[in-house]
Amino acid sequence: QVQLVESGGGLVQPGGSLRLSCAASGSAWNIRDMGWYRQAPGKQRELVATITFGGTANYGDSVKGRFTISRDNAKNTVYLQMNSLKPEDTAVYTCNAAARVFGATEWGDYWGPGTQVTVSS
Repeated sequence: QVQLVESGGGLVQPGGSLRLSCAASGSAWNIRDMGWYRQAPGKQRELVATITFGGTANYGDSVKGRFTISRDNAKNTVYLQMNSLKPEDTAVYTCNAAARVFGATEWGDYWGPGTQVTVSS
């Protein structure tokens, strides 16, 4: 199977920065698109950013200009640099990856357990 584990979440003051990481492990052989999503209490999950294997990024409107997604394919890791954080950024951030395990012919969609980001003074 493929496991995704996020790290880097925590408490930060408004205007501060955090860098989230998500590393894929297990039997993953190919990893295609990766991305970050978030969900705040009482709200629907929303797309934060996605990135293709080749590095093409897409961002949700609410984070454009403040967040940057990147990846290290050699490490099967995706990052999310979050700057100028606002209280409304408070949410559980979850990593997503489209991956294929060794020997498989089909792609699967995998999710990490999430990491809490709290922006508060």
